[in-house]
Amino acid sequence: MSENELARIIVDAAVKVHKYLGPGLLEKTYQECMFYELLSRDLRVEKEKYLPIIYYDIVIEHAFRIDLLVDQKVVIETKSVAALAGIHMAQTLTYLRLGGYKLGLLMNFNVELMKQGIKRIVNGL
Repeated sequence: MSENELARIIVDAAVKVHKYLGPGLLEKTYQECMFYELLSRDLRVEKEKYLPIIYYDIVIEHAFRIDLLVDQKVVIETKSVAALAGIHMAQTLTYLRLGGYKLGLLMNFNVELMKQGIKRIVNGL
């Protein structure tokens, strides 16, 4: 399945989670619900996947943690904030670059309508 096909399924799952829970909860709550919603759609999902970095000649195994990784292709970064900031987009792009992934979805669940909280981020590789 392509990144774009996965993204459509992920966005649909996010809308379902958001409709059920509404805004105002902790990020971790949405992350857990997304994890189970995506699993129920028969997708391979890794939760809090570690990404290593190399600092000079030292490998730091647990430098970063991706909230959710779907089918080894799409990074999902979940937020529950008043507004997304540039640093949130930069964080997601960093995960894409370090992991060699093409597509990331930055999802802020603290919005009135879920479509207002989804940012698609593409890694030019």
